[in-house]
Amino acid sequence: MERVVPWTTLVGLIEPHSPRAKTGRPPFAIETMLRIHFMQNWFSFSDMAMEEALIDTPLYREFARLNVDADRLPDAVTILRFRHLLEAQDIGTKMLAAVNDLLSAKGLMLKAGTAVDATLISAPSSTKNGTGERDPEMQSTQKSGNWYFGMKAHVRPAKSHEFLFHEVSYR
Repeated sequence: MERVVPWTTLVGLIEPHSPRAKTGRPPFAIETMLRIHFMQNWFSFSDMAMEEALIDTPLYREFARLNVDADRLPDAVTILRFRHLLEAQDIGTKMLAAVNDLLSAKGLMLKAGTAVDATLISAPSSTKNGTGERDPEMQSTQKSGNWYFGMKAHVRPAKSHEFLFHEVSYR
């Protein structure tokens, strides 16, 4: 999607309608919010689920061009307001039609996506080891309502290859 979606063109459609912050925190970049909006549609995430996915999954933050260690991420209300901006100006319909036409012309139509949760790598939570401490790279995490101690492995296509090779990042 990095190479086929005309991000600059789409941002240009939104920019004239985007509110300017006069005080308070600076707004998120339009391209960042647009990327989040697209992921939300591709993976059928609600506003809250998209917020949680950004918190939980580094791959989503990377695609949205958010700093992996960002201390500020768009929340559900920010995501909702951006969608309302697109709806109020009827930008979403125009963008979707333009992107679908472009993808179809290139033979790359995305009908639906599947979010695959991270693989958990378990670690003993006990401190009864030689040093008397837990592994500092491991942490408590929740998956499907259950708590685990360990780390999550996120798999994504490697940047240096097309589709066949993958890389794993741990968090």
